[in-house]
Amino acid sequence: MSQDPYRYFRVEANEIREQLGRGALQLEEGAPPPDLVARLLRAAHTLKGAARVVKQPQIAELAHAAEDALAPFREGAAAVPRERVDVLLHITDAIGALLGALTPPPGRGDPGAPAAAAAAGRSGDAEEPLRVVRAEAGELDALMDGLAETHVLLGRLRRDVASAGRARRLADLVAEQLPPARARDAGGAAPARLRAVGEELRRVAADLEASLGGAVSQLGRELGQVRDAAERLRLLPAGALFAPLERAARDAAQAVGRQVAFQAGGADVRLDARVLGVVQGALVQLVRNAVAHGIEAPAERVAARKSAAGLVRLDVARRGSRVAFRCRDDGAGVDLEAVRRAASARGLAPDEALRLGTDDLLALLLKGGLSTSVAVTEMAGRGVGLDVVREAAARLGGQVTMQTESARGTTVELVVPVSLASLGALVVEAGGVAAAIPLDAVRAAVRLSARDVTRAAQGDCIVHEGKVIPFVPLARPLGGAPRAVRDGRPWSAVVVDGGQALAAVGVDRLLGAATVILRPLPALALADPIVAGASLDAEGNPQIVLDPHELVSRAARGDGAQEAAAASRPPAVLVVDDSLTTRMLEQSILESAGYEVELATSGEEGLQKARTRPFGLFLVDVEMPGMDGFAFLERARADAALSAVPAILVTSRDAPEDRRRGLQAGARAYVVKSEFDQSALLDTIRRLLE
Repeated sequence: MSQDPYRYFRVEANEIREQLGRGALQLEEGAPPPDLVARLLRAAHTLKGAARVVKQPQIAELAHAAEDALAPFREGAAAVPRERVDVLLHITDAIGALLGALTPPPGRGDPGAPAAAAAAGRSGDAEEPLRVVRAEAGELDALMDGLAETHVLLGRLRRDVASAGRARRLADLVAEQLPPARARDAGGAAPARLRAVGEELRRVAADLEASLGGAVSQLGRELGQVRDAAERLRLLPAGALFAPLERAARDAAQAVGRQVAFQAGGADVRLDARVLGVVQGALVQLVRNAVAHGIEAPAERVAARKSAAGLVRLDVARRGSRVAFRCRDDGAGVDLEAVRRAASARGLAPDEALRLGTDDLLALLLKGGLSTSVAVTEMAGRGVGLDVVREAAARLGGQVTMQTESARGTTVELVVPVSLASLGALVVEAGGVAAAIPLDAVRAAVRLSARDVTRAAQGDCIVHEGKVIPFVPLARPLGGAPRAVRDGRPWSAVVVDGGQALAAVGVDRLLGAATVILRPLPALALADPIVAGASLDAEGNPQIVLDPHELVSRAARGDGAQEAAAASRPPAVLVVDDSLTTRMLEQSILESAGYEVELATSGEEGLQKARTRPFGLFLVDVEMPGMDGFAFLERARADAALSAVPAILVTSRDAPEDRRRGLQAGARAYVVKSEFDQSALLDTIRRLLE
C-alpha cells in the first residue's frame, strides 16, 4: 500500500488548479461562456473541501480566496477586471507551489505522479462534473510487463495447438488401421466397437484442435488490442501544454509592455508524457522569445498598419512517428544585422560576418550563446533561450529549424518523436540475434556483392550515393561470429545515419518493420553502449534495440578489435527460466561479459535446446511449471551428452534441504536471488568454464 497520503489529492488538486488558470485566461479574453464563473466557483469550492480533508489549511485558504475573487461576478452581469484575473492567477501559482512541496522525493510514494500531473484535466459538457481518468506511468509499465509475460504463455499455448494437431493426425492414422465397417460380420462385435472408439478419438482430437486453435488465435488478437490500448494510455494530448504557454505569453507581454494574443491548434495530437515534459520547457522559451524579440510595441505596430496586439501561434501536427511544434509570430522578424554584430563581438572576423547569408545567421542563432538584446533583462539578453530549445531537440533526437521575414515575423519549428518508448524500427537478424534499428536512422537497405566491399586503411567500406562509408557485419559489434566479409556470398546491408555520419551494417536477414516498445535495461545490466534498450516481440521474446549513433561510431573505428574478440569468444550459456524479467537480466549480464546466451522459458524447452547444440554452462531456475530445475538437472545428468556440462541453480529458495537437493541433482553452484551479486555470479561462471 502506498505510504504517500497525498497521492490522489495532488492529482485532483493539480487538475482543479489548471482549470482555474485556464478559466482566468478565458475571462481576460472577453466574451467567456456565461456559466464559466459559476463553474470556476464550484471547482474552487471542491478544492477547498478536498484540502481540508487531507489537512492542508493553506491550500484551503487559497481556494477560499479564489471564491472571494470570483463571487461578485457569478451572475455574469459585469466583465471580470484584469486586476481580479491577476489575483486569480497568483492564487493558482501559490497553490502550485504548495502542491509541489507535497510531492515525495524520487523513489518514494507515487512514481507516476509527475506524469499524471503533466496534463491538465479536460472538462466535458458544461453541465457535467469534472470527470478525469489518470493512468500512472508506473502502473502502465507494470501492465505492459504483464502483457509481455502473457504473450510468453500464449506462445506455449500455440505449441499446445501444434501438439493437438499431431494428436489428431495420430488419431487419423489409428482410425485408418482399423477394419472397415463391412468387416464387422466377419470379426464380430469387438472390431465394431474398436472402430467406434477410433472414430470418436478422431472426432475429439479434431474438435480439440479446432477449439484450442480458435481460442488461441482470438486471445492473440485481443492481447494485441489490449497492448495497443495500454500504449495509447501512455500518450497525453498536446493541449495539456496550451494553458501554461498562454500564461507564459501573457506574463512575458506584461514584463516588456506588449500586447499579445496567443492561439494554438492541434490540441488532440497525443504524445508520450516524457516527451511532453521535455518539450514544454522548450516551447515556453520559444513563446517568451517571440514576445521579447519579435512582437513590437503597440505604437510601432499601429504605425506599421498592424493590430496593436501581436499574435503568437503554436500549431501541433503529427508527421508519422514524429510531432512538429510550429511557433509563429507576426512581429518584426529577426534583426539579422544585430545577429551579425553579436557574432562579430563573439570573435567572428568582420569580413566573414559580412558574407553570412540569412540561413547562416539563423544557424548561428540556433547554436546558442548569441543575443540581439542590447541589455540583459529578466526576459532576454543572455543568449540562452534557444540553448534550451536546442538541448531539448538533442535529448529527444529531434530537430529545430528557424525561418524569418522582415516585418512579417519569425517561425521556429521543433520536430520530436511521438514517444521515447514506442518507435518504428527495422528488425534484422545477424549471427542468430534479432535486433531493432530505429527507422528514423535507416537511410536505405541495399544488396551488396562481395566485390562491392573494399578494404581500406580504417577497415571495410562501400560506396553509397557517391560517398565512401564504413561497412561492418552487424554480428561483430554484437559480439557474435560473423562470416567472412569477402567469402563470395552477397550481403544484405542497412545504411544507418548516426547523426554526423553514415555507415553500412551487414545483416543475415531483414525481418521487416515493426513498432517496438523500448524498455530500459535492468539496473544491474552492464550492456554494451551499442544497445539502447530492449523490446519484446509478439511472442514475448526479448530483442535488443540498437543505438544508431554508437553503431555508426563503432563501424567507423574499424573492426580489428572485434575480430580478435570474436576469435576468443567463450562458450555459450543456456539460461532456463520462466520469468521474463530474470531471463532478460541474466542475458544482459552474461552478454555484457562476452558470453553468447541461449534462452529457454521452461525445463522441457531447455532440455530440447541443450540436445541440439553444445553449451558450456546451464543457468537454471528451480521453480518452473512442469519440469522444475531439479528435474532438469537430473535429466541432464542422465544424458551422456549433457552430463559433463556444469550447471548453476538460481532460485529464491534458500532452505538447507533445497540446497542439498540441488547439489545432489548435479548443480555446481547454488545462487539465492535475495543474495544475488552480479560480480560473484560472473566469477563463478568463469571458474566453472575454465
